[in-house]
Amino acid sequence: MTFIKKIFIHPKSLLIVFLAVAAIIITSIVSELIQSKKEVLELMQNQSHSLLETMLVSSKEVLLASDKIEEEINNRLLNNAAIVKILFENGELSNRLLKEIAEQNGLMRINIFNKSGKLLYSNIPNTVDNNPEVNAQNILSPIFTGEQDTLIVGVREARAEDGYRYVVGLSTRARDAIVLNLDAQELLDIRRSIGFGVLLTRLTQNEGVVYTAIQGNSGLMAASQNVWDLDEAKKNSFLKTTLIDTAFAWHLITFSEEEVFEAVHPFELDGEAIGVFRIGLSLAPLNSVNERSTTRIIISGIVLLILGSVLIALVYLRQDLGVIKKEYNYLEGFSQKLFQDVKDAIIVLDGERNIKEINLAGLKLFNIKREEAINSKLAPMLCEEAENNIFNNSSKIIESNCSINGVMRVLLLSKSEINHEDKEADLVLIIKDLTELKELEKQAARNEQLFAMAHLASGVAHEIRNPLNTIGTIAQQLDRDFEPVKEVEQYHSLSKLVYNEVKRINRTIENFLKFAKPLPISTSEFNLMGLMEEIETQYKSLLAEKNIKFSLSNSWAGIVKWDRDQIRQVLMNFIENAKDAIGNEGEINLLIGKPEDHVIIIIEDNGKGIAEEDVNRIFNLYFTTKAEGTGVGLSMVQRIVSEHEGVILVESELGKGTRFTLKIMTHIEKECDERIINIINR
Repeated sequence: MTFIKKIFIHPKSLLIVFLAVAAIIITSIVSELIQSKKEVLELMQNQSHSLLETMLVSSKEVLLASDKIEEEINNRLLNNAAIVKILFENGELSNRLLKEIAEQNGLMRINIFNKSGKLLYSNIPNTVDNNPEVNAQNILSPIFTGEQDTLIVGVREARAEDGYRYVVGLSTRARDAIVLNLDAQELLDIRRSIGFGVLLTRLTQNEGVVYTAIQGNSGLMAASQNVWDLDEAKKNSFLKTTLIDTAFAWHLITFSEEEVFEAVHPFELDGEAIGVFRIGLSLAPLNSVNERSTTRIIISGIVLLILGSVLIALVYLRQDLGVIKKEYNYLEGFSQKLFQDVKDAIIVLDGERNIKEINLAGLKLFNIKREEAINSKLAPMLCEEAENNIFNNSSKIIESNCSINGVMRVLLLSKSEINHEDKEADLVLIIKDLTELKELEKQAARNEQLFAMAHLASGVAHEIRNPLNTIGTIAQQLDRDFEPVKEVEQYHSLSKLVYNEVKRINRTIENFLKFAKPLPISTSEFNLMGLMEEIETQYKSLLAEKNIKFSLSNSWAGIVKWDRDQIRQVLMNFIENAKDAIGNEGEINLLIGKPEDHVIIIIEDNGKGIAEEDVNRIFNLYFTTKAEGTGVGLSMVQRIVSEHEGVILVESELGKGTRFTLKIMTHIEKECDERIINIINR
């Protein structure tokens, strides 16, 4: 048995070395603490500045949206009022006709008063308003006196009914007043849903945001729900300086007995600073850094104490070889556990590029057994491009696209060398699979693009719809009330044609709006196998007519919490696309599995495939390769899967077929999942 030699060191020298090492470690930790605080504050400064810039842009969008909505309502009501004015001045008006116009255009009331305030016509002649003439004199005085031709009254509380109305008035040539109103509840709901308070409250729901507020010179203009009072801008020197400099600034303050990081930015409207945006961020990250650093100092002190004790023990005691061996075995086992449990593939290569060691993640990545991998070459498992990047590239970290077991993957390769005493170096290769991360990035980009296009479609649809309604109303009115001397039948036919074309365009607009404002997902728990069997029953015989074989392979029978109808729509869309891609005679496979914490649904076919340049565009709105396609189906599929917190992977090759892979969380707790499965299996 071998023993460690006794080491004779003077206790005073040992104490000096001990104190020197302690001083170096403590200085390093304190320096790191200061630097960490500085970096966290810089990070919080950048984060708060970005949030404030977002708040400024969003606030201006809120104001513009509110003004735009009210302008659209005004135009709609005044356009209808202009039609009524023409009919009235031509002597063609009646209460019955007013009632029809009101019903066709969604109006609550259409009243016509003479300049004395007397009610001449109304779509509801037997009004429940006891004294409409007196009310008309009070409201419509600017029209009766000739001060205004158009009067925008806006939102008013209904006199004779519950609720609020949006009211406008239009003068006739004789200074009579045409008054229209509609239900203002929807407008009020929109204002509440997009107002400053909602914006600030939603922002406060983000992790780390303590409060948000818009502070004017005289007090709060708007704030998140947890803010009752903040000091006035004119009484706060920091806020006054910010208003004068019109620049971003920050400081630390106390809010609700908690120290927070507050950032402010002037809020300008029409070139004039009317207040400041204030956002308070939690200092929990900074405090966490302090706590970790303090803990490390304490641990370092304990380590130093242990180290000193060990050094002293080395001076006076002979170490037992068995203890050293035990510690060595422990460290070896611990490092081996870390090596095997890490999620990234780790491969150790010798000087001949043979595999000396590979962890479980590596075996799983290459789908190979350990005995097959050890002492074999790396080349057969990786593609040529990846191998060249590893051995012929000086960079330590390389990203490479590589086909592994027939599946194209995006790999992040990290390499380093381990030198041994015999000067023979091993190459340690760490491989991280970025495929799913890249797909998530693509899906996020697609979602952003779809949102932008949906927003554009919604805006265009709303801009077109109101003039179309007016055109349709006028076409009906002309067809009903006017008749030419000659070619009467052709006249009526053309009038009906105009009206029918307006309705057709309106249906197209409705399709725009369905995509722009889809139905929210309504989740419920259901057995996924039951849905798949319904799909199989629906399509098996239908596809057989085209000599297309449909097969369902379900390796998991469990419960999911999804929107059943929308997921069914997703699967039907993929199957319909596969059917169109095959044409006649082919095969469609539907495979279900649950390898980890998410469900995988694969829809694959052996159809004509998708061109490489089109793979990244198939989810774009209105992109289609079909002669009669709309280009909306896969965009809707993308949105539905995204709202279920899922991801779609696409693999396709021209002439060989296409595979779509859906990865979606079950959204069911494990205990609940097992309980329900047990009930089903009884």
